[in-house]
Amino acid sequence: MTRTISILGATGSVGLATLDLIGAAPEGRYELVALTANTRAQELADIALRLRPRFTALGDARHAPVLEAALAGSGLKWGAGPSAVAEAASMEADWTMAAIVGAAGLAPTLAAVKRGQVVALANKEALVCAGPLFMESARRSGATVLPVDSEHNAVFQALGGSDPANVRRIILTASGGPFRNSSLETMARASVRDAVAHPVWSMGAKISVDSATMMNKGLEVIEACHLFALPPEKVDVIVHPESILHGLVEHYDGGLLAQMGTPDMRTPIAHALGWPDRMETSVSRLDLPALGRLTFEAPDPERFPALELARDAFRQGGTSPLVLNAANEIAVDAFLNGHVGFLDIAAIVAESLERGEGVARGSLTDFDTVYAADAAARELAASLVKARAQHSASRVQGA
Repeated sequence: MTRTISILGATGSVGLATLDLIGAAPEGRYELVALTANTRAQELADIALRLRPRFTALGDARHAPVLEAALAGSGLKWGAGPSAVAEAASMEADWTMAAIVGAAGLAPTLAAVKRGQVVALANKEALVCAGPLFMESARRSGATVLPVDSEHNAVFQALGGSDPANVRRIILTASGGPFRNSSLETMARASVRDAVAHPVWSMGAKISVDSATMMNKGLEVIEACHLFALPPEKVDVIVHPESILHGLVEHYDGGLLAQMGTPDMRTPIAHALGWPDRMETSVSRLDLPALGRLTFEAPDPERFPALELARDAFRQGGTSPLVLNAANEIAVDAFLNGHVGFLDIAAIVAESLERGEGVARGSLTDFDTVYAADAAARELAASLVKARAQHSASRVQGA
């Protein structure tokens, strides 16, 4: 039976891996309904011309002329701007990959959830920014939300249908990133090139920096709390540099169940794409004797404060996790553009949570609240970035 598919964020690493799996499947197994991208117009057009979805949407309308020229005469329907992406997300499809990075993915992911079908969730910010509202929308619509992040997908598999409320804890693993063994002094001098040089995974710049600060793991703790309805005290993080064990579930009898696999995003995507069945992939198989040994470490809270910042934000509730995410996106962008240093990222997030009392203590009543608080948090974080950049410039001039 043919399954209809939409991919939100088709040109990112998760979207491309999903397309790879679809392309390797038997002919007629999947039919593409909609594809979206943000700025990569030519790449999106190339995919659309090859796979011919019913609709193609580009988020950033400034690049629309490239898409228009590339699709001219093809007969393919397309649109540009946020409304076009929302239209793509709202189209009827059996299964939707929600892989738009950042808070920008919240609205289209929500639109997909409201259809009441299967949503493979690779956008953690949807749960970080609006977890209670998002999960309630899924409950009301009857949508099935399948985690695609390798750690949450691993926990989902290891649970094996067990009620998360009846387990002692779940454990998310972290590679430790490029600065796992670095001193604070080294991290303070880190360049963008240093920060995005992930030792295991091939990812975009933003998520690579999040891995380097371990903010990605903090966001994943919040995501896990919402996905599995658990308090943060029952969601642990352990550093596992080989990235072979992706997630574990500890039961009250002392047993630990883990999901293992090579660090390849096609594995969790294939699990979600084939669910409730399994599908064949070309992912490399584990050679356990060749691995020899696996190592585990506790995360260092002094060098990686982002993890505890995320836990505190979740405990505060309301819009605090949203502020955490918004401030992090602004701070990471500033670092990537050379305006602040690597260690400034977590400092800006912490200061945003401390100083944004009116924003970070608000109640999460509806999605209008979410968007308003997100805008206010970004404005606050941007002002903090500007102040730090000016201070750094003054110090350089004074020297």
